[in-house]
Amino acid sequence: MRVWMREYLEDVDRYRRYCPNISRLALIVLNQGLWALLQYRIAHSLYASRLPPTIKGALLVLCVIWQKVVEISTGIEIPYRATIGPGFYIGHFGNIILHPDVIIGKMCNISQGVTLGISGRGERRGVPVLGDRVYLGANAILAGKLEVGDDAVIAANSLITRDVPQKAVMVGNPAQIVSYKGSADYLSA
Repeated sequence: MRVWMREYLEDVDRYRRYCPNISRLALIVLNQGLWALLQYRIAHSLYASRLPPTIKGALLVLCVIWQKVVEISTGIEIPYRATIGPGFYIGHFGNIILHPDVIIGKMCNISQGVTLGISGRGERRGVPVLGDRVYLGANAILAGKLEVGDDAVIAANSLITRDVPQKAVMVGNPAQIVSYKGSADYLSA
């Protein structure tokens, strides 16, 4: 099985944990997050492929058009250059913006209104890198060259501009660590 399909099925399985009584097909048809992830998984696979440049370029143009259609209809922007681990879960659709160079680990959750963007100056200019099992609450903003450790939680409406340790729970603007309880209670097993 192709890598993109295996990863997409892992995404779908994450959704099924939250909605166990809904079939895979119903989830794929009805869930905007899965529409965006299908487009991303196929486009990213093409981007990472070893196809001849002219063929790859033409197909990527079609993928960008598809991405824009998905983005306009769902409010979810996932560029094909982004790196996203399997089991990604988008809790609610709308106003999700990911920079093309962002890296997101396995089994992460992201809520509506989240932005992962570029910021900073000099050596601090860059984009976020998220570890595994990270939970991002609604309207969280992560900007600049920073790393979020495994099992971290970024609370709703928080602004993150510096590194986040493993299992840290960050709250506020600017965000501060309020505990080290981690993300286990936020992620569906």
